[in-house]
Amino acid sequence: QVQLVESGGGLVQPGGSLRLSCAASRSLISIFTMGWYRQAPGKQREWVAAITSGGSANYADSVKGRFTISSDNAKNTVYLQMSSLKPEDTAVYYCNTHPAAGAYWGQGTQVTVSS
Repeated sequence: QVQLVESGGGLVQPGGSLRLSCAASRSLISIFTMGWYRQAPGKQREWVAAITSGGSANYADSVKGRFTISSDNAKNTVYLQMSSLKPEDTAVYYCNTHPAAGAYWGQGTQVTVSS
């Protein structure tokens, strides 16, 4: 069974940066397109960024130019470098395949952007 474990969240001031990590229990990243998603309080979960097994990345318009997705196949890990954070980036962040597979949702990691 595949497990995806997100980490790296926390409290950061507006304009700050964080790097999230997503460790997979087996070799998904070299096979599938992987994505980061987020869910803010009272809102539906939304897609944030995706990276193909070949390293091509795409971003939601709301994070383009501020977030960078990357992966390390040897470590079965996907990263999300977040910069110029805004209060509206506050959410629980999850990784999954892209499109997402229901069975792969993990606990996520909380990101709070506040002064």
